[in-house]
Formats: sequence, structure tokens, C-alpha cells
Amino acid sequence: MAESLTVERQIEIAAPRATVFAFLTDPEKIVNWMGSEVTSEAHPGGLYLIKSVAGRPNVARGAFKEVVPIHRLAYSFGWEGSEEVPPGSSLVEIDLSEKDGRTLVRFRHSGLPSAAQCANHNRGWEYYLDRLAMVVAGHDPGIDRGPRET
Repeated sequence: MAESLTVERQIEIAAPRATVFAFLTDPEKIVNWMGSEVTSEAHPGGLYLIKSVAGRPNVARGAFKEVVPIHRLAYSFGWEGSEEVPPGSSLVEIDLSEKDGRTLVRFRHSGLPSAAQCANHNRGWEYYLDRLAMVVAGHDPGIDRGPRET
């Protein structure tokens, strides 16, 4: 079996950890920067479900593995109908720490099966983490049309 691949990103957001954490866990806040419908039951075993933007029938599904308020989230992740990255086949981990009055977000998505999937998810997470930073800062990132294909 081939070694799984990982996406790692880091971003600083000009807001307290509690605010960033809320935008990562509250469905009404998540939908401001990602997806068109969100279910987020932020407790171990709770459902994580994001229906992608209009025109894209993608549904991301997983379950929360770890929830440490304002510090850490971990949830399984995958795409309904995908053979390469099915629901629950990969793991997203997000760690939040304070840095000079801002929040440092350390993001890790592991268990991806191929370089192509790693590149696709890297592009997607770059797009969405940028949108998260905009929304938390009080800016409107516009309609979520998803990351552009390269």
C-alpha cells in the first residue's frame, strides 16, 4: 500500500481563539465561508457534513474525533460517492494558539491516498482558510464558488 499524503497549512487570523473556534464549529458561522449547507455536531462522535456550493454536488462527511474548545479539533473527512477519498478515510486536525494577540491556526489533513488528491485538497484548503480569515476579520468573502480548477 502506498504511503498516505498530508496537507499542512498555517495561517494567522486577527481574532481571539474563541472567535476562530466558533467559525470552525458553529454551522451558522461555517456557512459564511464554506459550503451551502452545514451540519456540525462539535463533540466526539458528532457529525461533520458540508454540502458544497451550488452547481457542485459534492458532500464532505466525517465525524468529530476530538473537540477541545478554543484549542483543537480533529475530525474524519471524506467525500460521499468517492472511491479515492470516501467519508471517514482521512483526518483533519486543527490546532489554535495565541500569537501576539492573534490566533495561529495550524491545519493538517492526513490520510490522502495520492499526490493528485493531496494537490486538490491543498488547493481547496488554501481557498477555504483564506475565506475563513476574511470572515473572522469581518469581511464578506462573497459567494462560495469553490476553489478554481487548475
